[in-house]
Amino acid sequence: MNSLREALADYLCLRRGLGFKLHSAGVGLLGFISFLEKRGASQITTRLALEWAQQSSSARGQRAQRLSWVRGFATYRSAFDVCTEVPLVGMFPFGKRRARPYLYTEDEIEKLLQAAAGLTGRTTIKGQTYHCLFGLLAVSGMRISEALNLKVSDVDLAEGIITIEGSKLGKSRFVPLHESTKRILVDYKSCRDKFLASCSADYFFISMLGTRLCGSVVRVNFHVLCRKIGLNTADPKNAPRIHDLRHRFAVETLLRWYRNGEDIERKMPVLSTYLGHVHVDNTYWYLTACPELMGLAVQRLEQRWEAGDE
Repeated sequence: MNSLREALADYLCLRRGLGFKLHSAGVGLLGFISFLEKRGASQITTRLALEWAQQSSSARGQRAQRLSWVRGFATYRSAFDVCTEVPLVGMFPFGKRRARPYLYTEDEIEKLLQAAAGLTGRTTIKGQTYHCLFGLLAVSGMRISEALNLKVSDVDLAEGIITIEGSKLGKSRFVPLHESTKRILVDYKSCRDKFLASCSADYFFISMLGTRLCGSVVRVNFHVLCRKIGLNTADPKNAPRIHDLRHRFAVETLLRWYRNGEDIERKMPVLSTYLGHVHVDNTYWYLTACPELMGLAVQRLEQRWEAGDE
């Protein structure tokens, strides 16, 4: 039988082969193995798992996270060692709350893009870059990380297709572009190339240095723009986020389908795939995130009940 350290290497290799990155989990589980070795333990027990999970953090969420790493590994190990104990779910009750999305209005999106176009730097490329970046996020539902990682080779402006390489779980997908969006990207690409002159840059969206845009800098500029157009609320927890542009896209898509009488159950996996969600449950979450969507869903359900009574 393999040692626990060898078994962990096999487990991480298997999971990563399925697309899971497991950066934090990998480091954490190596620490767990070291902890077991210091205790002279050759098997995973619930008592030791709990002791390790509580070792370096008093935060309930972090303890629950550490124990979940052990649970996954222990479940795998139990197939080879019947003496392995798998910690039960809920030993550290913790409900992670998803941030309530800020659903931008059409007017707010327009003001945001106008303000972005007005950003100035040593050249006009800054305003053009941010205007194009935020506009693409609003109409495509892409994640900000996906947009910042786009390379020139990923954006096919002739066919109007963006290829997103290896996002969550290493999955790749295609994002078709509307003709109006394609025209704006073509204009930006032309300005970008003129700005670079004889230089070259791999990334599609560039900084004033011709390098990949930094995520933290983009967020700072985004919040500056939000304050400028009066979008920031008094409560920081409810302040608009860049990621909410993605939420708005999903909600607007679902609203349009409901209003057009589309079969939502059939269409939901399509939207889930388009957004790059790992589980379709993540897409169904939008039904509860927007009161109007929830109302339309209830209305659709009531109509089915009435039809069934006839």
